[in-house]
Amino acid sequence: MVTIDLTSSQRAILTALVNGYQGEESPVPAKTIAATIDREPRTVRNQMSSLNSLGLVEGVPGPHGGYEPTDAAYDILDRQPVDDPETAVLAREFDRVDAVVDDITFTNVHHPELCRARIRFQESVQSLGEGDAIAIGAMPHVDLLIAGEIEAVEPSRNRILLDVARLEATGASSDAHDSPVNTPD
Repeated sequence: MVTIDLTSSQRAILTALVNGYQGEESPVPAKTIAATIDREPRTVRNQMSSLNSLGLVEGVPGPHGGYEPTDAAYDILDRQPVDDPETAVLAREFDRVDAVVDDITFTNVHHPELCRARIRFQESVQSLGEGDAIAIGAMPHVDLLIAGEIEAVEPSRNRILLDVARLEATGASSDAHDSPVNTPD
C-alpha cells in the first residue's frame, strides 16, 4: 500500500466528502463541503484537483454533480464504505442521536480509574466538544453501554477520546465476535 501524506486541510475536505457521500450516496458539491468545514468553495475545488490527481476523488460534472470518494479515499482515512449501516444510540446533554459507530478502541482497560476509549464514527463529530458528557449504547451485535466525558475531538478523523466513567455489558450477544469493539494488544 502506498502511503500518502495529506495536509490537515486535505484530510478535513476528504473526511467531509466521505461523510456527505455516506449520507446521500450521490456526488457532493464543493459548496456543501465548504460549508461543512468553514472554507470557501474555491479552496475546496483547488484541493479537490490535488486529491483527484492522487486518485482519492472523482469529479462528477453536471447540474447534480460534485465529487465522489474513491476506494483509496476510504483506505487513506482508514474507513470502510458502509452499504447498510446499523446505528447506535448516542445521547449528549439529554439529546438522543442515532450515529454509526465505526470503531471503539479501549486504550488502557487495565487501569479502571484511567479507562479511555477512542471512538470513531461514520459521520462528522464537529457538533461534539471537549467536556461534553455522552453515553453510547444499544449498538447492534454488541450489548454495551459506554458513558463518560469527551477529552478530545478529532473532527478530521471523525474520532473522539472519551474518559470512560461507565462501561457496562447489558447482556450476552451471539454475534460478539463481529463487534466493532477492540482492545489494544
